[in-house]
Amino acid sequence: MEANKTSDILISVVIPAYGCADTIGAAIESALSQEIGLEILVINDQSPDDLDDVMRQYEGLPQVRYLRNEKNLGAAATRNRGVRLARGPYVAFLDGDDWWEKGKLQKQLAKLEAKHAVLCSTGRELVTPDGQLTGRLIGVQEEITYRAILRHNCINCSSVLVRTDVAREFPMCHEDSHEDYITWIGILKKYGRAVGINEPLLKYRLSTGGKSGNKWKSAKMTYRAYRYAGFTVPASLWHFATYAVCGVWKYGCAYLGQRLH
Repeated sequence: MEANKTSDILISVVIPAYGCADTIGAAIESALSQEIGLEILVINDQSPDDLDDVMRQYEGLPQVRYLRNEKNLGAAATRNRGVRLARGPYVAFLDGDDWWEKGKLQKQLAKLEAKHAVLCSTGRELVTPDGQLTGRLIGVQEEITYRAILRHNCINCSSVLVRTDVAREFPMCHEDSHEDYITWIGILKKYGRAVGINEPLLKYRLSTGGKSGNKWKSAKMTYRAYRYAGFTVPASLWHFATYAVCGVWKYGCAYLGQRLH
């Protein structure tokens, strides 16, 4: 569905693009397949690859807006820029190496409106770095409370659909931690809950080079996230301990689920 006018746009899809020239095509095509009024903001964060060449095939498409940062800002600040420029009442985040199942955004929008919620997440299927489906699924609760998000970050950034005004109210910050997690904590603290669709509508590409690839590094960033969210040292240590237990359980269930097929 083409979105030629601002009034046609329901959802602004924000894609921070860095080092993803080989994979961003799948991300964009999955957004274009959603059959809902949208715009896609691809923001080149000084990517060192041939991203400009890849994006030429989308020139002239009214749904695609291709922007460049004057300097490298990082994923958090790049997403924030996309949110500021968004013309739709809802924002969806999508990383340049992930992709969506058809119908994802329609299902999320219906769930948000039915439940009068501000944020919706979905389940995901893990994908190998070369794009092969693994069959390993990570689900999400139908309702995500503030207490639940403190125990475990069950909201994956590339799965999120959120009201634009709420995303602007809680911009992502602190790139030395899990900046999206801090944002979800803030949103749920104020609004009480988010909703989830327990279907693997997101295909999430595993990476050894990303923030979550090194588990020890990721653990330290999770602790920092609690501190940046305003918790004391004892409270941060307590939340981190429960987070670690839930993380082991989550990936263990995903692995066992694959082995049981």
